[in-house]
Amino acid sequence: MSARSGPGARRVAAVDLGATSGRVMVGLVGADTLQLTEAHRFENRPVQVGEALHWDVLALYQGVLDGLRAAGPVDSVGVDSWAVDYGLVDADGVLLGNPRHYRDPRTTPEVVEGVWKRIGGAEALYQATGLQHLPFNTVFQLAAARGSAQLAAARAVLLIPDLIGHWLSGTVGAESTNASTTGLFDATTRSWSPAAVEAAGIASSLLPPLREPGTFAGPLLPRVTEHTGLAADTRLAIVASHDTASAVAAVPATGPEFAYISCGTWSLAGIELTTPVLTEASRQAGFTNELGVDGTIRYLRNVMGLWLLNESRRVWQDHGIPADLETLLAQAAAAEPFACLIDPNDPRFLPPGDIPDRIRRFCADTGQPPPPTPGATVRCILESLALAHRHTLRQAATLAHRSLGTVHLVGGGSHNALLCQWTADALGLPVIAGPAEATAVGNVLMQGRAHGLLADLAAMRHLVAASHRLCRYEPSGDEAAWDHAAERVGLG
Repeated sequence: MSARSGPGARRVAAVDLGATSGRVMVGLVGADTLQLTEAHRFENRPVQVGEALHWDVLALYQGVLDGLRAAGPVDSVGVDSWAVDYGLVDADGVLLGNPRHYRDPRTTPEVVEGVWKRIGGAEALYQATGLQHLPFNTVFQLAAARGSAQLAAARAVLLIPDLIGHWLSGTVGAESTNASTTGLFDATTRSWSPAAVEAAGIASSLLPPLREPGTFAGPLLPRVTEHTGLAADTRLAIVASHDTASAVAAVPATGPEFAYISCGTWSLAGIELTTPVLTEASRQAGFTNELGVDGTIRYLRNVMGLWLLNESRRVWQDHGIPADLETLLAQAAAAEPFACLIDPNDPRFLPPGDIPDRIRRFCADTGQPPPPTPGATVRCILESLALAHRHTLRQAATLAHRSLGTVHLVGGGSHNALLCQWTADALGLPVIAGPAEATAVGNVLMQGRAHGLLADLAAMRHLVAASHRLCRYEPSGDEAAWDHAAERVGLG
């Protein structure tokens, strides 16, 4: 049975792996066609073994196979996921243990400082890679693994989408947008950085050849097509495999002066450039230069996103406290404005655990009254995120000598009307929310590119704008109150 449906359109499967769940989406894509339906969704639950936090990548892969079977016949499959984490494979292509989770504590300050010392300082690493310093970047994870039996036996480092793609097609490669998140990639030459690889203390032979999105890697393996029921000529498409790169490719912008916030577990807030910004001011401000589609640079900063809300809800549910999202948002809307605020990127909020208690302690440490109810806690989180969005985008525009126009907020956060409105209020700019499934949309669009159906990034974005219902939030409220709130929490 042919997977094609309609003249020129292709039916494709987008494998989208997130930090808490994975799904397989079926997309119908053509020059003027873009439709998505969910075929299968599955949990992504990290596993603690002793002191180490792992991803259960085998369970994820089984979820992928089940999803492809549910998807039915498709012309191609593309895989995207979160960044930085990897699997080590040996000379036979066999995985050497489950990958570590980026929230695993092994990348200690001593590990980070060792990498900086070997390359000549944090400034030298930034000049080479243009990457925001985050202690869980791949360069530090690999440095932490130096001397381990696994690393000694490894013959390739495969980022999560490349690992899944290897199991699906037997091919080995590193997709460039995701490679650019590792701290091992040169932002200027757009190739692996010999200096950063040496600083990590690994052999350059461990890093696979780079692959560009919008191409094909090869057909799926016979055992995969047999298990999933897909046709023997079904191909693995190389998409923008970093989920944020896929999401930004799906931003429905129709002009150049736009900013974006890809909002989910993290808020990735930034602007799109053609060349990296590698100044010392950019490094000190914590901005990253990651590759996007068609030679673009995603100039952005990571902000702790709706992880804060989701982890709070989990803690409340574990303690028998009602945590229905709709009810919490209604309570947040009715709570006192700016009663207490946090810096979402304070390191205490990174590990899993009791986020509401950490918020209370942050308030005590900063002389603020703690939020008295879950609803007040949610208001604190969302107002603080809106302020962090404002601070990040204004800094990005200043450092890149750009002006800010419309802000596009995509991803799961686009469903959160309070966050969208308060982001518009804080920035004093209109916010266009949607699509919520931006990562999967971008995945499908890049498969359309591989099939020759979409010419460039502009064509992809116009198709998104024409095929999705978007919600526009105009700024309102007291701008001076947002200014004062920003100063209180150091986000002015």
